[in-house]
Amino acid sequence: MFSRSTLALFALFVGSAQAGKRGLAWPWYNSPLDPGVLNNGDGEVVAIYDWETYAPPTSTGGTGGLGFIGMQGTMDSSSSPVSELAARQKAQGWATVFSLNEPDINGITPQEAAQWYIQWINPLAIKKALPAVTSSTNSGQGLSWLSQMISACAGQCFYDYINLHWYGSSFAEFQTYIQNAHNQFPSSTIVITEFALNNGGDQVAFFQSAFPFLDGLGYVLLYFPFVATSPALLQANDPNAVATVGTGSCLYTNAGGPSAAGNLMY
Repeated sequence: MFSRSTLALFALFVGSAQAGKRGLAWPWYNSPLDPGVLNNGDGEVVAIYDWETYAPPTSTGGTGGLGFIGMQGTMDSSSSPVSELAARQKAQGWATVFSLNEPDINGITPQEAAQWYIQWINPLAIKKALPAVTSSTNSGQGLSWLSQMISACAGQCFYDYINLHWYGSSFAEFQTYIQNAHNQFPSSTIVITEFALNNGGDQVAFFQSAFPFLDGLGYVLLYFPFVATSPALLQANDPNAVATVGTGSCLYTNAGGPSAAGNLMY
């Protein structure tokens, strides 16, 4: 007999509305931590990704019983060579792939992204997400960059989801951003693969509002709060993230258990 968590994973990847939506954004340096700590089998937490095309390198727990989603986060890299993308997907059996990470602020034009996507992402016969864009409102960034990429694709980019990131100052601002994205792309299902308040905000109170809001939106398939690590690991490995969001959004304690934010994932 299938466990409840196995049924939830099955539901996720066949697209059932009964599946949970929550996932773990899992940094490469997380090996002391166990993803299973945040998967208690109730079907709320269903997915994990690590910005790479290799499964999370963990010393305990593997993927914690969660569905791994590969991400070709750059056009090419030594850790995730794009030439190995199809082979890694086949070997690991991903049902979904994420693509470029924040190309709108990393010097990749919509036209370049469209050509790259058609060449490397289109051929994968699985669920696909367009590149993850930031919530920047600067000209040529964020949702405007995404719109330009879709135009550059000229109908030749096959995708199932648009992928959003958000960092800002309030829940109301977050609500407006998600609703505006839906209004701009009303026929697209959304995944949100990074989101948190800027440094100094009350992350727990924010997530207490954001999680049920996202759970109630039929056009949001998955969401991944930033970030599934501990304060000590984030401080040691990603000072830019600490400067941006602080450590209050970390889902783990330094001891490896769920933090106050992590407890909201259940």
